[in-house]
This record gives sequence, structure tokens and C-alpha cells, in this order.
Amino acid sequence: MSNDLKLLGQILISKKAEIAHEVHKDRLAGIPMTESQKRDFKSEEQNLLDIRANFISLFGQALIDHQDKQKVINSIIKWGEETGAYIFNLGAPLDEALKDTSYYREYLWKAIRNASTSHKISVDTLFDAIFVIDPLLDKAIYYFSLTYVNYYQQSLNNAKNAFLELSVPVIPLIKGVGVLPIIGNIDTERAKLLMEKTLSQATELKLNHLIVDLSGVLIVDTMVADQLFKIVGALTLIGVKTILTGIRPEVAQTVVSLGIRLEELIVKSNLHQAFEELQ
Repeated sequence: MSNDLKLLGQILISKKAEIAHEVHKDRLAGIPMTESQKRDFKSEEQNLLDIRANFISLFGQALIDHQDKQKVINSIIKWGEETGAYIFNLGAPLDEALKDTSYYREYLWKAIRNASTSHKISVDTLFDAIFVIDPLLDKAIYYFSLTYVNYYQQSLNNAKNAFLELSVPVIPLIKGVGVLPIIGNIDTERAKLLMEKTLSQATELKLNHLIVDLSGVLIVDTMVADQLFKIVGALTLIGVKTILTGIRPEVAQTVVSLGIRLEELIVKSNLHQAFEELQ
């Protein structure tokens, strides 16, 4: 029986290119593409065929090395991680890529069935092949998906960090004076970054006055107000006087209701008024 499994493995490896082309052909038939997309896809087609053929050969090798389970599992994990990264960088959606699974399963078993018929391989051996291949296919898809999702999450984090970096621009106006326009909602992470970047940029630019414009802030809750005034306090400690401008009426009502001591703040209606008084 062990020899029959090895024979099936050798047959899969010998037919890997043929099986890969069958999977590839049927898979593409279900994907509508424009002429432009077809041209772009053409440049990657051979790489995809090689990936498919390599995947098929892994299952053939798994039947040959079925007694060395760890070796087989390691090869499948490696394929899943490398291919997950490749497909992510290719820009293919995960849900679309996962549709390949049913095609691999269908054509692997078609090839094994044909081989078992022509070589008179027993039903017991076929079940043994199933017990080797099916769990490995599931494991390959798991590590493929895990890697893809990890890359996707990292991409989102990088984009978010880039956005946050750009959302804390201290702009120098004249010597010793800068403006920080705050736009959008402020969560805990952004508030922390505001504190760090504002202090470092104020020091780097050698500011003695910083105008913080809040006209782009629509909502102020307890956390936001607390963080904003912590920033004002921290700036005061490094010798920078802070002027708040652009406070909307609804935001002003929230600030008052929170019991913040306004006499400790320098507040102007707009940037122009604040700038005029500093000249």
C-alpha cells in the first residue's frame, strides 16, 4: 500500500504542469476581465502557472513522504505563506483567490482517480491518499489566508500611520509663531500622537506661540477635551503659549458643560484675529 501511495505521488508530480493548466483554464473561465486587465494579467500568468504546478507537486511529494509528516507540513506552510504574500502584492481579492480551492480539489482527485484505474490501485489506498491530501489542502489554505490577512492588516496600519503623521502638521507662520490645524475626530491614538508630534515640532521650530485651530473639529467629548488641554499644558511647560481658535458653538457648549476653566485659556474667534494680535 505504501508503494502504491508513492506511485500516485510520482504520477501527480509527472502531471503537475498538465493539472495546473487544467485548473488555470477552468478558473479563468469564471473571471470576467476587460482587455486591459487581460494584458496586465498576461505578464503574471506564467508565475501563476508555476505556483499552481508547484502546489500540485507538493501533494505528490506528500504521498511519497507521507511517513514524514512534519516535512510534508513544513512544505505546505511555506507554500501558503509565500503564495499568500505574492497574491496580496498582486492585488487580487482574498475571496476571489480562495475560489481556487475547489478547483484544486477537483483536479487532484480526477488525476488520482484516473491513475488508480489505469494502475489498478486499491480502494484502501485511495482512502489513504484522501487522508493525506485533504488535511494538507485545508492547511495550505489556512496559512495562505493567514498570511494574506496579516499583509492586509499591515497595509492598513501603514496607511493609518501615514495619515496620522500627516494629520499633525505644525506650520510655521513667522519667526516663533506656528499654527496647528486640527481636522476630524480625535481618538486616543491620535491624541497621543498629537501630544508627541506637537511638542517635538514646537521645539524643533523654536516656537514661542502656537495657534491651535479647532474649526475642523466637529465633536468634543470628555476625552478629547482632556487631551487637548493636556497638550496646552505641556506646551506651556516648554515655554510655548497656546492660542485656541475656530471653536464652533456646539463645541463651546460642550467645553463649558465639562467645567473647563476658560480663564486659563487664550481663545480667539479665528486665525486672522490670533495672527493680528501676535504681530
